[in-house]
Amino acid sequence: MEKFYITTPIYYVNDKPHLGHAYTTTAADVIARFNRFLGKDVFFLTGTDEHGQKIEEAAKKRGMTPKEFVDSLVPTFKKLWEKLNISYDHFIRTTDPKHVKAVQEIFMRCYERGDIYLGEYEGWYCIPCESYYTEKDLIEGKLCPMCKREVVKVKEESYFFRLSKYQDKLLELYQERPDFIAPEFRRNEVINFVKQGLKDLSISRTSFKWGIPVPINDKHVIYVWFDALTNYLTAVGYPDDTQRLNRYWPADLHLVGKDILRFHAVYWPAFLMSAGLEIPKRVFAHGWWTVEGEKMSKSKGNVVDPFEIVEKFGVDQVRFFLFREVSFGLDGDFSYEKLVSRINGELANDLGNLFNRVLSMVNKYRSGVVPSYKGEFTELDREIKERALSTLNKLEDIIPKAELTRALDEIWQFVGFVNYYIDRRAPWSLRKEGKEEELDTVLYSMVESLRFITAFLYPYMPSSSEKMAELLSLKKEVSQLRAQEFRTWGGMKAGVELKKREILFPRIEYDKETGEVKLAKTKKG
Repeated sequence: MEKFYITTPIYYVNDKPHLGHAYTTTAADVIARFNRFLGKDVFFLTGTDEHGQKIEEAAKKRGMTPKEFVDSLVPTFKKLWEKLNISYDHFIRTTDPKHVKAVQEIFMRCYERGDIYLGEYEGWYCIPCESYYTEKDLIEGKLCPMCKREVVKVKEESYFFRLSKYQDKLLELYQERPDFIAPEFRRNEVINFVKQGLKDLSISRTSFKWGIPVPINDKHVIYVWFDALTNYLTAVGYPDDTQRLNRYWPADLHLVGKDILRFHAVYWPAFLMSAGLEIPKRVFAHGWWTVEGEKMSKSKGNVVDPFEIVEKFGVDQVRFFLFREVSFGLDGDFSYEKLVSRINGELANDLGNLFNRVLSMVNKYRSGVVPSYKGEFTELDREIKERALSTLNKLEDIIPKAELTRALDEIWQFVGFVNYYIDRRAPWSLRKEGKEEELDTVLYSMVESLRFITAFLYPYMPSSSEKMAELLSLKKEVSQLRAQEFRTWGGMKAGVELKKREILFPRIEYDKETGEVKLAKTKKG
């Protein structure tokens, strides 16, 4: 069985989960679910990054040990993943003993290769970002270019990784594997960064203790990013479980935010080259969300709480919006008005109304029982079948590449065509004209199309797709459906009794002043 190993970054546990965390992890979930649908052996990894100076200082302020502190924070992330219906296979923590062993093993492999040496670091360090900067990197005086907070001057003994040694090898990697970094404009950014020249990287600290000890010198703890990136190996058995490691490594896809692309596309492959390990197949960096044109900020009070929006609008509605509103990979702007517009326009009107129409007509004309397919009567009967099959082929090509918005575009084109098919074939007219066999074909095609749509949308909206499958009386749970069952037209069995129609996506109203969400009023009569 073909494997597919997908990862999110491990999230810094001292940060409260926000929309960015939800975005990356939900994207990974969509891709993981679709690859399971394709019949692959999927391993989906997420987790938490729990070491570093920031954690040590925060724990001290609360009168806790660092381990007690991180233990108190991890459940919030797991609760959000449960809320968002995330189907991860493993949740890793960098405090796991197996991970500590893996990081020290990687360190020693690089050290024995001659790629780690002892020196002294003097320069600027951002504690919140766990990043080193040169004087020229800083903005507006002495501010971090990423988080805009003050950096501190650091001078201490440090172990260095010979990153400069791998500059040409990294450029060769990008040249030989043009799809290693995506989207393409991000690839160009990385290439330009590396071409400017790479300096050796400080990978240990002595000014705090909350980290993984350097195995040859316990006065030092290993730099957070050297520690964090190794999680992708730890989770698949490195260094002891070689059978599992050989099965899943290299990773097929690392999904990351654009702000940490450099770590995954420059540092990480250099560490792996030094350690003699294979490079991941692909790193995809997505953009950031702003709120009504402004970057999210605690001081501005415009941070979008994923718990809150899921509670108000529904988990599948939010999941759908994230990948329908903005092309995945680019920056996007969040607003409640846009979210409501997508729910009412595309989910309630397009998709929900389609299910409603089909179930109502099958109930009206065939007492709710799926009729037999009597063959093609018109060009439209042939086209709806061909469009269903070709949509699956397109999704199979683009979703594993993380082209999630393009995939939804394809699905919605099919949803639109099914609505068009119903209008053009007019089952009500076929009944009036007494064309019962032709009516059977049209009704069957309508129901069979819903079967395809249910499978197509499952990765994006798993709970809603379960409801759709229930309405269609599918024997299998939607999570157990496989692409092989959709390679040909006609998987819907004649004689199956459909469930009564149900409002899948109620129209809603949102009061911007109060933040209240309620069901929209429906017209009487």
